[in-house]
Amino acid sequence: MNDVSATRDPDLAAQPLERAHALPARFYTGEESRRRDRRAVFAKSWQLLARADQLAAPGDHVVGEIAGVPLLLVRGHDGVLRALHNVCRHRAGPLATCDGRGAKRLRCQYHGWTYALDGRLLSATEMDRAGDFDVASIRLPQALAAEWHGLVFAALDAPVPLAELLDGIDTRLGGDPIGHYVFHAREQYDIACDWKTYVDNYLEGYHVPHIHPELNRMLDYREYVIETARWHSLQCSPLDSGDALYGCGEALYWFVWPNTMLNVMPGRLQTNRVLPLDAGHCRVVFDYYYYAPEAHYSEQRHAQDRAFSDLVQRQDVDMCERVQRGLASGSYRAGRLNPLRENGVHHFHELLREAYRNDATARTVGPSRDG
Repeated sequence: MNDVSATRDPDLAAQPLERAHALPARFYTGEESRRRDRRAVFAKSWQLLARADQLAAPGDHVVGEIAGVPLLLVRGHDGVLRALHNVCRHRAGPLATCDGRGAKRLRCQYHGWTYALDGRLLSATEMDRAGDFDVASIRLPQALAAEWHGLVFAALDAPVPLAELLDGIDTRLGGDPIGHYVFHAREQYDIACDWKTYVDNYLEGYHVPHIHPELNRMLDYREYVIETARWHSLQCSPLDSGDALYGCGEALYWFVWPNTMLNVMPGRLQTNRVLPLDAGHCRVVFDYYYYAPEAHYSEQRHAQDRAFSDLVQRQDVDMCERVQRGLASGSYRAGRLNPLRENGVHHFHELLREAYRNDATARTVGPSRDG
């Protein structure tokens, strides 16, 4: 499909919820789909990359990547948090290969060029014979960076400020702000499915009675509601898990465009990042946080929470991998969405269609970077 016809692709036309179909299988399989997502989605969106406590003091830094661009989140001597390209301007060597604390400056590990924490080149080893070489004119490119309640996001480009992306979440949380939770542990899963297959599964409770019997006993499927905003959606349900886990209250599952989740149970926050690896594979990173003022939320309950989450996750992994095989089989034709139970999936697909249309239009005007 050429660039002109891509803007007229009927599969990318906006669809009303009551008549919506899912995205066709071709958007979930193959190298072209991976390149499109890198270009149209990840290069133009906010990505959760770190915790603010990892970047508390000058010189603290975290390595990351967005759409193939290596990044280095670093706190400057001026207190400013920056997302610098982790690519030396000499011959593309890395300034850092792992997270660290208290660096005084950034030194390329390939040839020793040295940069200030704000990205300015300070010195270039043995370059005194290079004609018209001006150290002061060279600096590392910089991406966008912003903090929200102890979570650090970055973007190569973004359609809206981070505050607008997350608008409304604070109000819904009320007196239980995310900033009151303390990091505890990280788990990750490598899954044989496209990242969008995993997000689709996350965005609906339609499957809960069928593949999550343990979780289904805690939630009230009759009262399970999905609310959508411009850039995020919320699944919420009354919760009764007994004292061994979360007690009684409410389960809140936020999806934030394009690949971040905030899962809030009484006393616990869990963030998920869904990272594409290659065509047909993704990695999901789970970070666990617990409510700091609740001293009674013991290590035993932490362990029970993580074990229960792992059970649910493995049920999801098994189904997502089976769905991915179905998408790749050649048999599947895009099915109708359930307007009551899958409006979160519809919301995600409409954001994807919008991103793909914008990308197709941009590519008719001029070339863009492919991954």
